[in-house]
Amino acid sequence: MKIALAPVALACQQPYRTIWYVFMTESGSPLACTRRETRKRERQERILQVAHRYFLDQGYAGTTMSAIAQTLGGSKGTLWKHFPSKDVLFAAVIDRVAQAYRARLSQLLDEQADIQTVLENVCTSLVSKVTSPDVIAVHRVVISEGGRFPELARIFSELAPRNTRAVLAAFLENAMKRGLLRKADPLDAARALMSLCMAGTHHGLLMGQIIDFDQDDIDRDAAFAVDLFLRAYAPDSRPATSI
Repeated sequence: MKIALAPVALACQQPYRTIWYVFMTESGSPLACTRRETRKRERQERILQVAHRYFLDQGYAGTTMSAIAQTLGGSKGTLWKHFPSKDVLFAAVIDRVAQAYRARLSQLLDEQADIQTVLENVCTSLVSKVTSPDVIAVHRVVISEGGRFPELARIFSELAPRNTRAVLAAFLENAMKRGLLRKADPLDAARALMSLCMAGTHHGLLMGQIIDFDQDDIDRDAAFAVDLFLRAYAPDSRPATSI
């Protein structure tokens, strides 16, 4: 049975999208959230920070709402008022991190710049992100516990890689329309590029085969991914194939 993700990630946010509520005073000046809502956001941000560490350190199964409430110094009822279940809280934690990265990614996807330079910057950023300790820890939690908790894998997929892939696909689709890349399914192209980025250092870290790495490794993975991708999607007359 699927559990619906409740719209409680942040006071002025809902999972999958951000909503900005604007209030007008009598003089016509906007107020981007009332003081009460601001305090609510601050409380929720604190909850998300604590929950983030719990999920990374204890895993999904090992994290309890009671333990989080105790660390926060409040009651479990107060915590449940903001996040009515553990899966909703996990979704909010993932969405918070994913939204921050997608904002960064959007800044890098400059359609006016040289496409190879843009992709190199994007891939360097992506490899840096997926090789960070927190992301590796989240991936391990999802892989190890996703079988017992199907909602865990669904939440992660929908809020993290799928949405990131959609942002990248929109950029690639425009590049295809401008003749900079051969025409193909942009979502498949984004999936291919992201997979290439994760095939080196990220995979080694995830499997415990690598302990130490540096910026040179990140740059090498990014250059490798961009080189193969641009060879595969070079603009020519070959028809795109669907696999």
